Amino acid sequence: MNLSNGCALQLAHEEPIRIMALHALAYCPRLFYLEEVEEIRLADDRVYAGRTLHEVVAPDTPDGSMTQVELTGEKIGLTGKIDCLCRCDGSLIPYEHKRGRCQRINGKPTAWPSDALQVSAYGMLLEESRNIDVPEGRVRYHAENVTAFVPLDAEMRQKVLDAVTEAKRLRNLPERPPVTSNEKLCVRCSLAPICLPEEERFVIDSAHKTVRLFPADRERATIHVLTPGTQIGRSGESIHLTTCEGETRTLPTTDVDSIVLHGYSQISTQAIQLCASQNISLHWLNPSGSYLGGFVAGTGPVQRRIRQYRALDDEAFRLKLAKRLVRSKVEQTLRYILRSTRSESKEGLLRPSAPIQTSINITRDILRQLDTAPNIDVLRGYEGAAAKEYFGILTLLLGADVPKTMIPQGRNRRPPRDRFNAVLSYFYSLLYASVLQSILTVGLEPAFGFFHTPRSSTPPLVLDLMELFRLIICDMTLIGSINRLQWDPKADFDVTKEKVWLSQTGKKKAIELYERRLQDTWKHSVVGYSLSYARLIELEIRLLEKEWTGTEGLFAKFRIR
Repeated sequence: MNLSNGCALQLAHEEPIRIMALHALAYCPRLFYLEEVEEIRLADDRVYAGRTLHEVVAPDTPDGSMTQVELTGEKIGLTGKIDCLCRCDGSLIPYEHKRGRCQRINGKPTAWPSDALQVSAYGMLLEESRNIDVPEGRVRYHAENVTAFVPLDAEMRQKVLDAVTEAKRLRNLPERPPVTSNEKLCVRCSLAPICLPEEERFVIDSAHKTVRLFPADRERATIHVLTPGTQIGRSGESIHLTTCEGETRTLPTTDVDSIVLHGYSQISTQAIQLCASQNISLHWLNPSGSYLGGFVAGTGPVQRRIRQYRALDDEAFRLKLAKRLVRSKVEQTLRYILRSTRSESKEGLLRPSAPIQTSINITRDILRQLDTAPNIDVLRGYEGAAAKEYFGILTLLLGADVPKTMIPQGRNRRPPRDRFNAVLSYFYSLLYASVLQSILTVGLEPAFGFFHTPRSSTPPLVLDLMELFRLIICDMTLIGSINRLQWDPKADFDVTKEKVWLSQTGKKKAIELYERRLQDTWKHSVVGYSLSYARLIELEIRLLEKEWTGTEGLFAKFRIR
């Protein structure tokens, strides 16, 4: 067995390094850190295609080969699954199968550096575990049907040992490595939507033309279960829904992002386990539309939450984020009011109507004072004053032909006492579920925020981030639907002397409007690419995380026109 003297013994408490992780390290140190330290692994179409290749390909190797051989070496500190082992000229040779093309040097098929490192590491692991000498490794590139030979010489052995040393160093770092300088690597990386390298480059150089690597819309849909008594079960790898009337619907898990249960539905243990295995989140709302609780698979990335705790434990840092959050909310509210209340003057100019001008002036004064707020309590006062002005003129944003029963008397809730507020509260519950799910998807801790006071079981960070989206996703959708006379004041509501709730038809209408709004696309005013509002929520949360991971400046900077 030929192990270099430079290979340090693996300590008993250290986890062995996956050889696939060395492949990621050779590709990009940040990719290695995200996958191995933060345990973020996403499978895009290229990853799925690679898995399929390993499952169905017949290796171009002699008979008697062994496939999918798992090995662990304590001395070298590596573990991995070799695609294929074959015996050639009396020696065992590790094979790797790649679906792409090889590189060519002087016309000769040659393994890419990351592939050569990977198969060489397999060779050294094989030497340790079988106590044999391995002369080379081979990489089969199926796009060209060629095999590249990688001699396991002293140079390659040292590269493997150096990679193991670097991997151990990176595993102990509290912060992520910087974004790679090779932009071409990011285009093909499955973790680009997590890493957001283009956005970081934009922060460093505002002249950088951002390429959108973040998905424009959700790949999967949210399923809302409204019918009382609906049974949700498992049918193979699909979600199976059955109503009390016997109506059934089967949904492949690949099409489902989350399930929202409104009122009294039942979900089986088997279905919950399936959702957990497929990263499908579950949310429960009570019959009145208030959010009760949720479930998202996984225990959460420890390192990411530690960084969040440390950052948001700093009072000055919390105040800085809170000021940016409140400014975004108030500025967008002001822009919406100005856009919605313009009227034609005698001079032909577009100006807000007279009754609204006072409120606009007060809101502008509030904006001028935000940066001088000495603490978050004062900032909350400014935010509350701006909200009071907004809800005070809300009725002036509604059309003249809107039924009186749909016109609110300010903001009221717990319970809502008019139809407008009943729908608005329902929208906010749906938004709550969307924001909470995105926070957990990103890997942050919802209970540790920076603006709202943690006084109840409601996670402050969810309330914080909802402030960015209440207007553009909920308020604007509701006001637009009322002005288009889309609501039936009788059929869509259940009205009592003390409260107003949405009826079953009203809930269906609200969900349809909300989901349609999430699918609307919009060009981000800072990074410059278009995406849906559903994706905007996730993007802003990832930009928030960047505020304490070394790249500040993009969170809460977007504005409506």
